[in-house]
Amino acid sequence: MTDAAPEFRDPDDLRRRAGVRGDPDRDQHFLVDDRVLDRLPGYLPEDADRSHLLEIGGGTGALTDRLLAAGDRVTVVERDRDLAAFLREEFADEVAAGDLDIVAGDALDVDLPEFTASVSNLPYGVSSAVTFRLLPLGKPLVLMFQAEFADRMVAEPGTSEYGRLSVSTQHYADVEVVERIPPEAFDPQPRVDSAVVRCVPRDPEYEVDDEAFFLRFVKALFTQRRKTVRNAIRNTAHISGLADPDAVVDAAAEDLLSKRPGDLSPAAFAALTELAVETSEVGPGQ
Repeated sequence: MTDAAPEFRDPDDLRRRAGVRGDPDRDQHFLVDDRVLDRLPGYLPEDADRSHLLEIGGGTGALTDRLLAAGDRVTVVERDRDLAAFLREEFADEVAAGDLDIVAGDALDVDLPEFTASVSNLPYGVSSAVTFRLLPLGKPLVLMFQAEFADRMVAEPGTSEYGRLSVSTQHYADVEVVERIPPEAFDPQPRVDSAVVRCVPRDPEYEVDDEAFFLRFVKALFTQRRKTVRNAIRNTAHISGLADPDAVVDAAAEDLLSKRPGDLSPAAFAALTELAVETSEVGPGQ
């Protein structure tokens, strides 16, 4: 005899009790498709530690309800203080039991707990900033984004979608799109498709001594993505902080310099970064 499947709160009932309709101007698109909600926690890696799950942007609690069943403890960060108050009331028993913490505030500003994994439907407007707050922490992530943003995260060198976001994301984790979500799964409906991305942390296959410079150097070169790497290095010293870009160009191999930034793998960017550190003084840049 197997245990019965848990019964979750209805997303539409939650929104009615919360007295909210959603506001696209404030990035409020509530995920209301039960089937999608049910699948999201299952995208965590099988061996992921579920003892403390983090949710960014709890909304009215439809995903929170599922995460409470999937993990031992859940912390929700919700920037809308009225919704945070609603979550405390709606999940009062879980809060009282110590299974749920509600943090009212902006995920970019608050102190995050020592979580073990995150499953979140991120507000689109801050998805990049939140993602790059989470990725360096080295935890499994299941995050929902605009589909275009997700495609750029997982893009490979030589494709039109490949860019700074691809290199920076793949520096921290193995990433894959695990599901595409149509606008009809949300209320109100966004004007774009969404996608769920799984990020499994791992050390990169290369080493960089100065991670901050590596990420800044990647950013700099992609501002000149149509130029050759040679010209991009020379034209972006004010961004990267290189004191002597010509020294880097003189030391680099011709087959690397003649490519465009979009053709370089993360490992190639890392090698070029290390060469830049060796041959040129590195300042803070922009």
